[in-house]
Amino acid sequence: MKYVLIIGDGMADEPIAALNNKTPLGFLDLDGFDRLASTEIGLCQTVPEGVPPGSDTAILNIFGCDPRKYYTGRSVLEAAGVGVLLKEGEVSFRVNLCALHAEDDALMIDSHSGGGIEGDEAETLMKDLAKDDRFMKIADELGMVFHISRTFRHIGVLKGPIAETAVFDTMEPHNILQRDISPYYPKGACADKLTALMKTSYAVLKDHPINKVRIARGELPANMIWPWGAGRAAILPDFKEKYHHSGSVISAVPLVWGIANLSGLPAPKVQGANGELNTNYEGKVAAALKSLENGDDFAAIHVEAPDEMSHAGDLEKKLEALRRLNERVIKPLLEKLPAFGDFRLLFLSDHPTLLSTRTHDGKPVPYALFDSRRDTGKKAKFDEAHTAKGVFIAAGDALMSRLFEAE
Repeated sequence: MKYVLIIGDGMADEPIAALNNKTPLGFLDLDGFDRLASTEIGLCQTVPEGVPPGSDTAILNIFGCDPRKYYTGRSVLEAAGVGVLLKEGEVSFRVNLCALHAEDDALMIDSHSGGGIEGDEAETLMKDLAKDDRFMKIADELGMVFHISRTFRHIGVLKGPIAETAVFDTMEPHNILQRDISPYYPKGACADKLTALMKTSYAVLKDHPINKVRIARGELPANMIWPWGAGRAAILPDFKEKYHHSGSVISAVPLVWGIANLSGLPAPKVQGANGELNTNYEGKVAAALKSLENGDDFAAIHVEAPDEMSHAGDLEKKLEALRRLNERVIKPLLEKLPAFGDFRLLFLSDHPTLLSTRTHDGKPVPYALFDSRRDTGKKAKFDEAHTAKGVFIAAGDALMSRLFEAE
């Protein structure tokens, strides 16, 4: 028996007037999704009550780690995903390259992802920041070391030791798009220096040659860093010891790599997988199938694109992300998995990401649990309304046991 998990990040949504008051899942004809809904559907509370909704808390829960017990901050998971393991007394931050514009006396965030910046441009901007004396003077005073990537996602680590009582109060940039950022600068521990670091990064990057070129191309400039999601060292239970199954986790984002790595699961990198609409869907499917071919009985694929398109507030691109997930991930898997024999496939959104607010939501998400042994070839609609008529799972950390038939 093979077991597969597919997470369509931020797929779930609310009814939208432009879609005849249907959700994106309800509006589209997604035959692969509907095939998966033929054996078991329902809603699952992936984000426990009182826990901030996000991929960090929700995906931890989906992998069987109740965030009320295991969550110590988002950034520590992302740090682990790029091989940065925190020592006692250290604190990590997720550091976004954001795109801002000035409006009167205010700065406003247009994109939490710096307009989707990646590759040489993202890396060069961060490296040039690290060469700037003004910026590094503040970073050195803070004791912050940066781990630079080739995307808008970077990691900053305060070497400390930082007192356990220190509280860092930072805002997720994707939650304050098109707002004056002045009320949302860091509060709590190190707030003054963190704010100074951010403001200095804007002074350095706003007229950077790369950003001038991006603007000339009609793209957004990546002109400020935004640290958030402070976290301390985390320890997660070993996945194989807990579930007695081995496998790989395929994703394009450090957060999911980190959850995998801290759980003892390999997270092979797929060339061209970038967390955006143009990610390498086929490469992800191939990597999952290779894992199963090599003897693993579990494979997980995480697709970030629906979430990113929701944060961008782009309805058409969210619809296209769902179409590509259907055509280039779900249907190829349904075609190829029978070669391995019987299989079970769990498909769900980690959390809703609402186009109306461009932010995460903590409501229950639709899930489908397909079992090839019960397949009749029929289809059922996979969307929020129809799955609400099925099973309700109140605890998201029970999903993995349900996939493995351990309940």
